[in-house]
Amino acid sequence: MSQQLISHSPDLKQLRDEGYTLEVLDGHLLIHNIPYVNVAKQVKFGSLVSSLCLAGDITHRPDTHVVYFIGEAPCTAAGVPIQQITHSNGSVQLTQHIRVERSFSNKPREGYRDYYHKMTTYASILTGQAQAIDPTATAKSFIAIKSDTPESVFNYVDTASSRAGIHNVNYKLADDVVAIIGLGGTGAYTLDFVAKTPVKEIRLFDRDKFLQHNAFRAPGAAPLGLLQEAPYKVEYLRELYSAMHRNIVAHPMHLADESAHLLEDVTFAFVCIDGGEGKEAVIRALEERNIAFVDVGIGVQLVDGRLVGVVRTTTSTPGMRGHLRTHVSFGDADAGNEYASNIQIAELNAFNAVQAVIKWKKLRAVYLDLEDEHHSTFTLDGNSIINDDQQGSTNAA
Repeated sequence: MSQQLISHSPDLKQLRDEGYTLEVLDGHLLIHNIPYVNVAKQVKFGSLVSSLCLAGDITHRPDTHVVYFIGEAPCTAAGVPIQQITHSNGSVQLTQHIRVERSFSNKPREGYRDYYHKMTTYASILTGQAQAIDPTATAKSFIAIKSDTPESVFNYVDTASSRAGIHNVNYKLADDVVAIIGLGGTGAYTLDFVAKTPVKEIRLFDRDKFLQHNAFRAPGAAPLGLLQEAPYKVEYLRELYSAMHRNIVAHPMHLADESAHLLEDVTFAFVCIDGGEGKEAVIRALEERNIAFVDVGIGVQLVDGRLVGVVRTTTSTPGMRGHLRTHVSFGDADAGNEYASNIQIAELNAFNAVQAVIKWKKLRAVYLDLEDEHHSTFTLDGNSIINDDQQGSTNAA
């Protein structure tokens, strides 16, 4: 990905062709071997680091003039710190693999045209002082970088995290293997959100076909021709989201006792299926393997021409299981007309998925969790969310 990005982006290619030592890592551009002078008037070598603004595998105009620096405080040839570019000092773990010591700010009137303009401007400021001491000092060393970073789970660079400065926070999810059990409306939206995270693998379980009614409560817009083919939900969604995330595995089956071995190595699960014996078997399999999970449910009815009801999100972790069966029904989901009391509309499915994914991220310390609730309900008519079954509460057993 890094070499393709460099080759397809004229500004990065020019930097590389002129001998600068480039590396693309965690949504950032690094230029290594930049000579500078430290306070002891010694020539040292550091690295310039910039967030990247991309469109696929091509750079766009930089969205910030600030760069980071890995190295000591740069000085003039006389050993005086260069105040004109000083922005902030202090070591920061910028991403999973990048720690910086300080940042610089030097903004041209019209901004930077591209990354060649931006990075060579800063490189020239630092190198010029170093060359006053050692005329042979140069940033154009023609040294190739071989990255030891594991291949990303994404097909293109996650610049959303790097631009927001939350790469390290998001990568708390990187070791998770996630199962999504049931790919109806809520399960499909759950995949939409999870596919945008750096989880190691996503496993999809559902044996149903993707039919016309599914298209009206799932993310995206399925073309008519695809609906006429009636593909399995998991295979349609795997193909759709594999454009972003490399490691999505489709299992066109209901998860049952005989297939529960497919949960091996799963670290978290989203249960997005209706009640019944099948759901009870799924819950049992997850509990037996000490897998934390979120179970979702929508109970909405049509009353006097308007919709009323509740959207439920129930969490089960190895340390807290007993409350689940007081909230989750294992009754016969096929008895009567389930949609008479389980109306599902896209925004309700999406909201249920949002609640489930936020709770997962709270458990992984992505979001702060002051309540630590393991059960919550959103009531439509009152627009209220009620939290219950907090970890350690008396009614949690």
